[in-house]
Amino acid sequence: MGNAMILVTGATGNVGRNVLEQLVEQGHSVRALSRAPQDSAWPAEAEVATGDLADTASLEQALTGVETVFLFAVPGATAGFVAAAEKAGVRKVVLLSSGAVDDDAEAQSDLIAAYHHEAEQALRGSSLEWTFLRPQVFAANTLMWAGQTKAGDVVRGAYAEAASAPVHEADIAAVAVAALTQDGHGGQIYWLTGPESLTHADQARIIGEALGRPLSYQELPVEAVRQALSAHVPAPILDAMLTLWAGSVGRQVPTTADIEKVTGRPARSFHSWVRDHASAF
Repeated sequence: MGNAMILVTGATGNVGRNVLEQLVEQGHSVRALSRAPQDSAWPAEAEVATGDLADTASLEQALTGVETVFLFAVPGATAGFVAAAEKAGVRKVVLLSSGAVDDDAEAQSDLIAAYHHEAEQALRGSSLEWTFLRPQVFAANTLMWAGQTKAGDVVRGAYAEAASAPVHEADIAAVAVAALTQDGHGGQIYWLTGPESLTHADQARIIGEALGRPLSYQELPVEAVRQALSAHVPAPILDAMLTLWAGSVGRQVPTTADIEKVTGRPARSFHSWVRDHASAF
């Protein structure tokens, strides 16, 4: 087991928390970066540093003695982080990017793609060894249906036939952990998907199967959904989401084998993700 220190940023997030836990389980030396460490429970084996990716001065202490970093992309913060990491002698960075990034586009299609692309460019222009993880749709996005599944047996939303290949956050984390702790992942871009293309209607049905009761998906007009979600979801993200759904209606979404290629295990199914999160529904 390596005793080189690994820093995990975004450590309270869906993926970051899993990265932290998996590294601890494997016996690595880990430090979590948090803006408010007192607000979370941490594994006893992990160090916790107070700091903010957007505040470069706060990173100096957190980066002391760190060899590799799991980096969560924060809009506008990566250039400052790169400078601090290079100064601290960091060797390798694994970036949680986004499947929305398009390498061939002159301008990225939406805000999410744009700030992840900007983070990638900052790392490409650095002396650090980098690996980019580009997950497509997170299985955890379906948690926004939890209020409805608790209240009844119908999920109402846009585009019943919009398809995605939802990926389990523990699989994204497992790829990150491999790239953080093993050689041979430098300069690689991993596109991460779940194992199958599923429509919203399929996903609702599978949640029902995992919970042991029938759930159905009822399609609502897109403008009604936009209005309902605009209270909780920032407009640029909502626009990107609805555009993605509209473009995926009636087609199979491609899946990749990158999770299996890196971890040696097939990607976890959506059904298994629901079982792991059944209490939320």
